[in-house]
Amino acid sequence: MSKTPQIVRLFFALFFMGNTLSFAQQHDLQKQHELMQPPYLKQGDTVAIVAPSGILKNKEHDIDLAERLLRSWGLHPVLGENLFSKDHHFAGTDAERTEDFQKALDDPSIKAIWCARGGYGSVRILDHLDWTTFKKHPKWVIGYSDITALHNQIHNEGVESIHAIMCSSLQDDKAPIEKSIESFKAAISGQPLSYKLKPSKYNRPGTATGELVGGNLTLLHTMLGSKTSINTEGKILFIEEIGEYKYHIDRMLQSLKRAGYFDHCKGLIVGDMTKLRKNTTKWGSSVEQLILDALQDYDFPIAFKMPAGHEDDNRAMILGRTIDLTVAKSGSTINFHQ
Repeated sequence: MSKTPQIVRLFFALFFMGNTLSFAQQHDLQKQHELMQPPYLKQGDTVAIVAPSGILKNKEHDIDLAERLLRSWGLHPVLGENLFSKDHHFAGTDAERTEDFQKALDDPSIKAIWCARGGYGSVRILDHLDWTTFKKHPKWVIGYSDITALHNQIHNEGVESIHAIMCSSLQDDKAPIEKSIESFKAAISGQPLSYKLKPSKYNRPGTATGELVGGNLTLLHTMLGSKTSINTEGKILFIEEIGEYKYHIDRMLQSLKRAGYFDHCKGLIVGDMTKLRKNTTKWGSSVEQLILDALQDYDFPIAFKMPAGHEDDNRAMILGRTIDLTVAKSGSTINFHQ
């Protein structure tokens, strides 16, 4: 049964029965249509480290740091058999990367899958993965950047996932990534998640409540027209980007806009726009103003300054989880429902 009819039926049920159902009954009805939440991790649980995307060239130390971090939390790390395989740009062939990820999805002893790095490549294995067992026994999938493709698919399978640091994000000096590590641990262990964002004159004030979806803008754009593209209706979208020209960002936003991506969004959270490239012809405005201009036809709140993306401070976010978003020029707040 598709998700859209369920949402439509829910709307009409609440519309016609709103006067007769109690608040608790309405809340229970809504809960029936929320995404599945994988079990939070506890001491002794096993976490698989796999590489569904780019090659792990000279990344042995990063993986060692990841294993040590997990062990310090009482977790048991296991490495994908093909983790350090090499196939030109990729961490092994498509078949090898698919094999590692599929084994981690299906193994009942594995409670979470932590992606070693992004880069490019996860889209090449999407159509080879079987989510049947995963949906019966969901587990956390963790990563960002190129892992957005997997997050989108997991969302469409009806399961929450975690946008957070990867193994390649770790470093010997933990000070710059301390908040990233703390929020990552909080997300996988079920501790409350909430963020207060710094002020931004570009913020478009307002409030919204809805499921959080999104990730890397390029990957969201790449998924358009495929079964992995997400339905943003009634949801709050998060975007981040790295290494793009401003006109590329505008082009992607315009493409998403023309595809109706923002028509029924309830809000937008903008993360880090890192290492933007300079074109010979200047764009003429900040990237924040670019985003506001591209989305001027909509009235949903827009929050800038979310510390998430390709910077050291990359706070964990539970995708598919309902959040409360409050945006003001003086700063914004994001509260994740428990």
